[in-house]
Amino acid sequence: MAKLEVGETAPPFTLTAADESEVSLSDFAGRRVIVYFYPAAMTPGCTKQACDFRDSLDALQAEGFAVVGVSPDKPAKLAQFVERDAITFPLLSDPAHEVLESYGAWGEKKLYGKTVVGVIRSTVVVGADGKVELARYNVKATGHVAALRKALQV
Repeated sequence: MAKLEVGETAPPFTLTAADESEVSLSDFAGRRVIVYFYPAAMTPGCTKQACDFRDSLDALQAEGFAVVGVSPDKPAKLAQFVERDAITFPLLSDPAHEVLESYGAWGEKKLYGKTVVGVIRSTVVVGADGKVELARYNVKATGHVAALRKALQV
């Protein structure tokens, strides 16, 4: 699937959260939302990234940003992740990869020197108008939130 470009309308979605509630992109209408895509809950890199977002959440919210994380994990695993690491923003389940694909965050990638198909660690910032403000693909878990905050001037 093609990567999203700045200025495009962000694809709508409704996914199940760790607490079994339904969360839609439209729930954030009129707000800026950081949608980040990660491969697997409770793995070292994904934990680092989620905790970085958790630790930056107050500063991001103060500037009007909401944060949601999306992975192929089932809600029960996401609930364990939320509990274990005190994640304070919605983690959403996309086991069919539909949202991952629509955002360009699913496809071929290199993993330990092999080409595999899976989640491409990515972040898309959706503006209050529903358009893509920023899209970053193949990001590193460590340091990504700091780089994102710098890009967003937060």
